[in-house]
Amino acid sequence: MQLTAEQEAIRDVVREFAVEEIQPVAEECDANETFPEDVWDGLADLDLTGLTVPEEYGGYDADPLTYAVVNEEVAYGTLAVATALSVHCLATSCIAEFGDEDQKERWLPEMVDGRPVGAFCLSEPGAGSNPAQMTTTAERDAGGYVISGDKQWITNGRRAGVYIVFAKTAPEEITQFVVPGDADGLSVGEPEEKLGLRASDTTSLTFDDVRVPAENRLTPEGKGLSAALSILTGGRIGIAAQSVGLAQDALDRAVDYAQEREQFDGPIADIQSIRHKLADMHTTTQGARLHVHDAARQKAAGTDGFPTAASMAKYVASENAMDVTNEAVQIHGGYGYTREFDVERLYRDAKILTIYEGTSQIQKTVIARDLLG
Repeated sequence: MQLTAEQEAIRDVVREFAVEEIQPVAEECDANETFPEDVWDGLADLDLTGLTVPEEYGGYDADPLTYAVVNEEVAYGTLAVATALSVHCLATSCIAEFGDEDQKERWLPEMVDGRPVGAFCLSEPGAGSNPAQMTTTAERDAGGYVISGDKQWITNGRRAGVYIVFAKTAPEEITQFVVPGDADGLSVGEPEEKLGLRASDTTSLTFDDVRVPAENRLTPEGKGLSAALSILTGGRIGIAAQSVGLAQDALDRAVDYAQEREQFDGPIADIQSIRHKLADMHTTTQGARLHVHDAARQKAAGTDGFPTAASMAKYVASENAMDVTNEAVQIHGGYGYTREFDVERLYRDAKILTIYEGTSQIQKTVIARDLLG
C-alpha cells in the first residue's frame, strides 16, 4: 500500500524530528518522569497538534492514513510523546465532531497551537473496559450542570487545560462535556508510578461539584457513550500506528546491535538464530503496518468493516510491539536488561499498548462479534 508523495514527505519530516528532537531526550524524560514540553512546542510548530482539527479553525485536518503515519513516526521518537499527542487529538476530535459552531470557535483555534492541551476523561477507578458502569454524574442546575465523581488513568492529566468529560445525566444516560482546566472544584491527583510510559503525564481527576454552563455540553443528553465509542474506534488506528513505530524503533536498534556486537569471532548478526529473529521481527512489523494502513483506508472510505479492521490493527500491532521489544532485549543479551540500552525502555513501554484504548481481549471480542454475528 503506497503512500502519496505528500504523505511520504510528512513521514520524512516527522521521522527527522523524532530522531533529532525526541529520541535524544527520551531516556532522561523516562528516568526523571518528566514530559518534554520543548518537544511538544516543536510538534505544534509542525502543525501536528492540529491534526484532527478542520482547516477553517486553523487545523491540518489530516486524513486517517496521514494521521496513522504521523503517529507511527512520533512513537518512533518515544511512545510517551505519541500518547500525549493522540489524546490531545482525541479531545480536539470530540469538539470538532460533536461541538456546535460556538464551541468550535471557542476551543479549537487555541488547541491547534498546542495550548491548551487536551485530555479525554472516560475511564474511572471502577469502570475501565466497561464505561457504561461509570459513576461520575452531571446533575442539571440553573443554567448548566454540576459534575461530581472521579476519573482514572488520564493522560495529560496535569498538563491539560481542556478536559473532555463523560458523566451520567441519568442512570442509563452518559453525556459528554467540555470542562476547562481552571474550573472550581476540579482537582488533579499525583502522577501515577508506572512500569513504562514514565514520561507521560498520567493522573486521576476529582470533580467536586464542578459547575459548567449548558453551552459546555457537547452531545445531547444520553448520546455521550456512543460518541466516545465512535471516537475511540478511530483512535485505535492511532494506537496501532504507535505500536508499529515503537516496534520499528526496537527492530532498528536490534539490527544495529547485532551488526556491532561480536561473539564467536564475528558479529552476532552472522549467527543463524539471530538472523531468524530479525527476519521474524521485520516481517511481523511490516504485517502490522499493513493492518494499520488498511484500517485507515477503510475509515477514510467509510466502509462497514472499518470498526473490525481498527480492532484487528490495534490487536495485531500492539501484541507485535510486545513480541518485537522482547526479542530486541534478547538479542542485546544482558545489556538489554540494563538502562544502558534503550530497548529496556521500549520493552517496558510496549506493554501499555495492549491495554489502553481497549485491551487485546476487548479487541478480540469486537473481532469475534463481527465474525460470528
